[in-house]
Amino acid sequence: MQSTSKLSRSWLSNESQREAFTAYIFILPTVLGFLIFVLGPMISTFILSFTDYDLFSAPTFNGLENFERLFSDKRLGTVYRNTIVFMVFAVSGNVGGGLLLAVFLNQRLPNLLRVVLRSAYFFPSLIGLVFVSVIWQFLYHRNLGIINYYLGLIGIDPIRWLSSKQWVIPSIIILDVWKNVGFAMLICLAGLQNISSDYYDAAAVDGASAWQRFVRITLPLLSPTLFFVITMYSIGALKVFDSIVVLTNGGPGDASRSVVMYIHELGFKSFDMGYGSAVSLTLLALIAVFTLFQFRLSRIWVHYD
Repeated sequence: MQSTSKLSRSWLSNESQREAFTAYIFILPTVLGFLIFVLGPMISTFILSFTDYDLFSAPTFNGLENFERLFSDKRLGTVYRNTIVFMVFAVSGNVGGGLLLAVFLNQRLPNLLRVVLRSAYFFPSLIGLVFVSVIWQFLYHRNLGIINYYLGLIGIDPIRWLSSKQWVIPSIIILDVWKNVGFAMLICLAGLQNISSDYYDAAAVDGASAWQRFVRITLPLLSPTLFFVITMYSIGALKVFDSIVVLTNGGPGDASRSVVMYIHELGFKSFDMGYGSAVSLTLLALIAVFTLFQFRLSRIWVHYD
């Protein structure tokens, strides 16, 4: 009996060890990917921000010189302003538009119509951003673009969408909302479908209007989903790069240049890797502070019950 008990414990021990080993094998690629492509570059960036490095010679330590340069860099203020303006309006358009579309599709519609509309709204988010930007570059063309063509039919003069400082940021925002609003819609729609209809039935019995049901029931119960969407889209907007490179390459002047695009130019065009690393740390700090602020603010308006 004792030998059987020992064999049983030994078998269980070996089995648990095998399961643990298997689990470690499965998570090893993820851990290696994080160490090589995330943690490693972050540490390297932090070290390089204290150096003068041009990619062709050994880095030389220069103390806080790169960080002192941040306060005298006028272009940095411009690119941050462009990025923040883009973030505010792109996130508002994506989240607001996604919520409205989700509420519309959550109504009693024919199944075929619901599937067609949901697919049509979501499809742009599946297309690569570079391809979308190339297409919209033609749509925005001042003389040959279809947008100015239809504006001309109602008596509006052609707009210089991509070459005017006034219109270049709105042009990028419109493209971003068109491409990404479908994904926000899908997430909001999933959140709406998880809300029990009992709440709406009880509110209808009490005589609540459609607007009151939306404000008092839908928004509070959907707030965790909205919080997730806002946070995700805000971080993505702060890192905007591809669409601007394809549409305007940051122009005219610096009117549409983003922070990430500026970092790329500093590091790989001007070969000022040390200062580029310092600028990238400011973006990292901004994302961290903004995300922390959102989590703090969520205690006021996000309801999990």
